[in-house]
Amino acid sequence: MGRVRLEAITWERLGDLLADRLTDLEPADGGAWPRVAFDGAPAARPGDLARRVAEALRVRGRSALVVGAEGFLRPASLRFEYGHRDVDAYYDGWFDTGALWREVFGPLDPGGTGRVLPDLWDPATDRATRSEYVRLPPWGLLLLHGPLLLRHWFPFDLSVHVRLSPGALLRRTPEDEQWTLPAYERYEKETDPAGTADVLVRADDPRHPAWNGATA
Repeated sequence: MGRVRLEAITWERLGDLLADRLTDLEPADGGAWPRVAFDGAPAARPGDLARRVAEALRVRGRSALVVGAEGFLRPASLRFEYGHRDVDAYYDGWFDTGALWREVFGPLDPGGTGRVLPDLWDPATDRATRSEYVRLPPWGLLLLHGPLLLRHWFPFDLSVHVRLSPGALLRRTPEDEQWTLPAYERYEKETDPAGTADVLVRADDPRHPAWNGATA
């Protein structure tokens, strides 16, 4: 990642400023549903920021649907086909991107129904969640959060990357999940999420984030 100027901010203020920015966001494809990525490793907790922004949007009278990519994991038999700690399998095969395209992005295409499936698979039970579809009203926003999102060519209208330095990522990742860290090193090299995302948030200190909003 090249040198980027970042400005200190609080999480509350960050949620408000992102919500302000998203109220004017228009889908690039001419559809009726803006789609936003909150990208980051689980230790960076991008879902927390997505939910904070969703609440700020609600206060502003805008509907938003928060969807976690972890609800679209493949069954364990496929995730662990090459072992429980295969980094390449985690990077390329754990998430059911086809289901995300079909159940989340497809319904939000121009002329779509707006009926989104919020999750498909429960990794704890290794069974389908059987969740009900949620109808997102026109101009409601999809806020999708999860890891490795910016490498799949999903049609995001705005992307937020919540970044941890390698040291912070190591410290904040549970020991039994640290085998996944080489996947994030590969992601940095191949995708450069900090350089390609519209908004960069540094979260090394979970109490004191910083962002590039002043220059974005």
